Amino acid sequence: MPNYLNGKAKSRVIVVGAGIGGLTAAALLARLGYSVLILDQALVPGGCASTFKRKGFTFDVGATQVAGLEPGGIHHRIFTELGIDIPEATTCDPACAVFLPGESEPINVWQNRQKWQEERQRQFPGSEPFWGLLAALFKASWDFQGRDPVLPPRNLWDLWQLASSVRPGTLITVPYTLFTVGDALRAYGLGSDRRLRTFLDLQLKLYSQVSAEETALLYAATALSVSQAPQGLYHLQGSMQVLSDRLVEALERDGGKLLMRHTVEHIKVENGKATAVVIKNQKTGEVWTESADHVVTNVTVQNLVKLLGDKAPGGYKKRVNKLPQASGAFVVYLGVDESAIPPGCPPHLQFLSDINGPIGENNSLFVSVSHTGDGRAPSGQATIIASSFVDPEQWWQTEDYQGLKQKFTEEAVSKLSQYFYLKPETIIYTEAATPRTFAHYTARDRGIVGGIGQRIPTFGPFGFANRTPIKGLWLVGDSTHPGEGTAGVSYSALTVVRQIEAQGLK
Repeated sequence: MPNYLNGKAKSRVIVVGAGIGGLTAAALLARLGYSVLILDQALVPGGCASTFKRKGFTFDVGATQVAGLEPGGIHHRIFTELGIDIPEATTCDPACAVFLPGESEPINVWQNRQKWQEERQRQFPGSEPFWGLLAALFKASWDFQGRDPVLPPRNLWDLWQLASSVRPGTLITVPYTLFTVGDALRAYGLGSDRRLRTFLDLQLKLYSQVSAEETALLYAATALSVSQAPQGLYHLQGSMQVLSDRLVEALERDGGKLLMRHTVEHIKVENGKATAVVIKNQKTGEVWTESADHVVTNVTVQNLVKLLGDKAPGGYKKRVNKLPQASGAFVVYLGVDESAIPPGCPPHLQFLSDINGPIGENNSLFVSVSHTGDGRAPSGQATIIASSFVDPEQWWQTEDYQGLKQKFTEEAVSKLSQYFYLKPETIIYTEAATPRTFAHYTARDRGIVGGIGQRIPTFGPFGFANRTPIKGLWLVGDSTHPGEGTAGVSYSALTVVRQIEAQGLK
């Protein structure tokens, strides 16, 4: 029976899932002297921020841009703490070019604040008071988040960290805690501005999984402002895999162990405390139990309940089961001749999509395009990655999976052809991923992506805590505060590390 956690003087930590959240928690804990083992059923680490290669092309699986690389940003803080180099990257400017229905001129979300203000004043006359509110809420929320609060708090230490992060300037956010973006639009007389609402729907579904009508206003203030200086969104040199590779490098340097192709079958709980995990080696079929002082899970909250089985607390399980339908993703990966890319094409574009989604009209088709020399395509060629949220259930219930996949692929390529020159002579490689694909490679429940949706009942102070009801069991990733994206899941990992450290066990 293998035993990968041999340190007797150190607290033993098992991390379930080698996505960015799990890798970050594992690397930081190893740096602090814990005995760390991280397990993942996939072939390569990174989860939805990993990469695959086909015919000379390198495709980012899901995430295609990253926030928090600027000085003081979450990735900059973590990489500095770990003593590893910040990845080489270019700023996405515009962060996104959004094409509204029937319009050939995009709305460019510029990094420069003044330039973005001028753009939105031109595009949405009379909306500046609304954007001013978002800016004020973002500043207060960003300063608050930078002091590392614990949300939602679950014990006195958490509550103290939360209280210690509050400043007089934070209080501006309190009256808006129960507001949605839809509420704010109506308050400013913009509720019937269909063009503005369509833009907000498209952008917010990228970050919150739900429309402007449902998205918590405080969450939206950050999601819609983080692409402006001094923050920004970044395009990594090489691929998104560089994040995972450097975190693995730090983990192993500090004595941590990573096992891929190993499935965690079950989390053992005794007397209300997580004590061990049951592991299966996918190559050999061997099954064994590894004990731990802490178990950190980088999984969906739905997967966590399944891993606990009959040990899942009743109230926790009931809350998970009552969550609204989560989103899946349909993604098309294209390797093309560079002649398919229009001159001056921005790195990220967004269109209104006809592809069926779980959240009604105004579904988004989000497109990422490689650029010359970024390591994603051979010379004279490029990659196009287009993703749209879909209802995961239809992919599990269909009797013609391949036919449905082909239909969605054709619809996506047809939509992309309205902007790109996509012909048989310019398309070199095509592949598509569905919720069933994501379930197979990431083990996420039903292949859902992007978290649980940033509605009022599930964001920030009302969301799922990192500290679960079971002692020694922790949750990181996009089911917890502050939500999806590599920056969000890294914040959740940092919070768990601080909580474990506060217990004083080494």
